[in-house]
This record gives sequence, structure tokens and C-alpha cells, in this order.
Amino acid sequence: MADVKEIKEGFQKTEVGVIPEDWLLRKIINIADICTGNTPPTSDQNNYGNDYFFVGPVDLGKGRLILNTEKKLSQKGFNLSRKYPRNSILVTCIGSTIGKSGISERELTSNQQINAIFPNNTFDSDYLYYVLILSSNRIKQGAGESAVPIINKTEFGQIFIPLPPTLAEQTTIATALNDADALITQLEKLIAKKRAIKQGAMQELLKPKEGWEERKLGEIVKSIQLGGNYKNGERSNSYPLIKMGNIQRGYISLNKIEYTQDCIPDKKDRLKFGDLLFNTRNTLELVGKVAIWRNELQEAYFNSNLMRIEFFPEYVSSNFFINSIFNARYSIQKLKDLATGTTSVAAIYTRDLLKMELSLPSLDDQIRIAQILSDMDSEIEILEKKLEKYKEIKQGMMQELLTGKIRLDH
Repeated sequence: MADVKEIKEGFQKTEVGVIPEDWLLRKIINIADICTGNTPPTSDQNNYGNDYFFVGPVDLGKGRLILNTEKKLSQKGFNLSRKYPRNSILVTCIGSTIGKSGISERELTSNQQINAIFPNNTFDSDYLYYVLILSSNRIKQGAGESAVPIINKTEFGQIFIPLPPTLAEQTTIATALNDADALITQLEKLIAKKRAIKQGAMQELLKPKEGWEERKLGEIVKSIQLGGNYKNGERSNSYPLIKMGNIQRGYISLNKIEYTQDCIPDKKDRLKFGDLLFNTRNTLELVGKVAIWRNELQEAYFNSNLMRIEFFPEYVSSNFFINSIFNARYSIQKLKDLATGTTSVAAIYTRDLLKMELSLPSLDDQIRIAQILSDMDSEIEILEKKLEKYKEIKQGMMQELLTGKIRLDH
């Protein structure tokens, strides 16, 4: 928080930071009614159906409006629930996703992990939604550091909210942020469309055709190397450690990446650009994921349950092509069929994997197909970078507009 000497004229220092002097500081409980959800008895399946949205933590944080829920209630179940009117703001108040929010676009209800703020004529629901998003860290801090963090209805009601003096100014701020959200949503839809187009192109380009040769993996695999059993370390002065949770269909996610300090620079299982990793053990649905390491600048290592596969160049033009083959729908199904185990714990053993057959075109056709798909990936990557930029701009707008550093005409 800024030092008193640094506070500009026309601003005041408050519990939530520096805000304009004419802005109000109010606790949520002083401006709105708050309700906590409940769960109709699960022993009676007649309480559940498809008639009414039943919001849980998993349904929040996906966008401003709550457009769907994983679970829904019947009329009977809804009659047993606490009903939230349209434009209520729902906030997760227990568990790891504390602070995630959304706005109801219809009458609905929630389970007991959610607190709802009912709308009224003293505040703009969209404005308050954005303030709560910006305040998510404060909400988490209020929940403490217990094994299962929780902020109850009373504690939630004590959260301070900065309010512009007029409803019109609140609405103007909310409208600007809604416009930014609309741009982000539009770009997300475009990316999803491009991904769908690429998926369709993959199915067509990678469908076995006349002249393609059937090869067992055992014929075309040059070497297989299992990952090591590395210990986690601090991020500083250590290397990214790729685990099975980081392997997605076709790419490696660095979200929630862990690090290791066990490695030495010349360790044999250091990842190089273009290396292909195979996930040998996971759930039945996810086992057999294949992905490429695409970072040319960052050294990394891979853990157990993963193996690096190298192919003979006379059969496979590049790992980028074979990565596409492995991630075609028919190959994913073949890999699932090879898995042994249960729904929750399944494995694909090397001896079985090497018996799997793949249809391969000529090396020239492999290069051509890989280039087409690579061009599509590049287009999607450009859009994703643009999306990240939009999100950064919106975050900056929230910081400026919701603290009154920038005032909009209204």
C-alpha cells in the first residue's frame, strides 16, 4: 500500500488500497443480501435432472456469465434449494478454487461451497463481479492456510468493496470491462474454430491411403529411454521436470510445472528440442498420450511413467509428423486398446506398444503433411499470443478502473 506522502491529491488511503476521495468503502454485508447454497439429498435421484442449474466450484471461473453447470436439478430438487435470482454473483468460498466467480443469467441455485450476492439497486452486478475478481487474493487470504481453506458467509460479508459514488459510473466501468471480455471471448471462439479445423485436417491428411505402408512400431523405433526418478526442487537454479500430468495430446503443458535439482548438464535423459515423449501410465482415458518438447532454449528432464522414443530416419521424416500420427483419433483408440489395468490406473507396456501397427506414407508425403499441420499450428500460436496480450490488457484495465486511477465519462 502506498505511503501517505505518495498519495495524490483527491485520493484516500483505505483498507483496500488508495481510491478516489469521493468513492465509498463498504462491506458486502452492508450493500447486499448474501446466501449460501445447499445440496438436495443425493439419496433421492428424483432431486436431480436437467431443469435447473446447480452451481459448484467447477462451474465458476470460466467466464462472466454462468452458461452451464455440470450438475442440474429437477423441479423437485430445486424446490428444496435456496433460489438465486438472475444477476446474482456467485463466489467459491471453500477449497482450492476460492475466489472464482460468475454471474447468473437465470434463476438458479448452488451447493454449500458457494456464496451468492443478490442484486439490488445500490450496485451494478457486473461492476461488483469485476471487483471480486480483482479482490480474489484478499478473499483467499481471508480463508487462512488450513488443509481445506474456507471463508464462511459471515467472514465473506466483511470483505470491503470500493464503490464509485454513482451507479452510472459503476455501469460505465463495467461496460468497458465487458467490452474487453467480449474481445477475449471472440478470440477464444476463433481459436477453438481453428483447432477444430486442424483436427478435421488431421483426420483427412492422416487417414491411411493407397500406397501407405503398414509398419509395426518395433520395426521403426530406433531406441526407447525411460525417465528418471527425480526429486522435486525449488525453481531457482533448477530444471523443469516434465511429469505425466504435463503431457497433453500433442504438446507439453508447462502449467503447474515442477522442478528438480537432481540433474547434471550431461545427463542422458535431458530433453532436446523435438524430442517425443510417451505417457506409459495414467488413467484408462489418458494413458498413451504423446507430445513433443518444443522449447529450443530451456533444458528440461522427464520423470518416470514417461519414455522418450527415437525413430529410424528411413521410416519417419520427423518427430513432428509421427506426433501427429499418434494424436489422430484412430491411433488414440489403438493406444487405449493396448492399455491394461483399471479405469483409474492403466498402463501400456513396451512389449505391447512395439506390436502396434501404423500406416505411414512416403517420407516426401510425411514432410508435406507435417508442413501443412505446422502452418496451422503457427496460425493458432499467433492467435494464442494475441489472446494472452488481450488478457494482460484487460488485467491492466481492471487495476486502473476498479481503483479509480482512471475515471471514465458517464
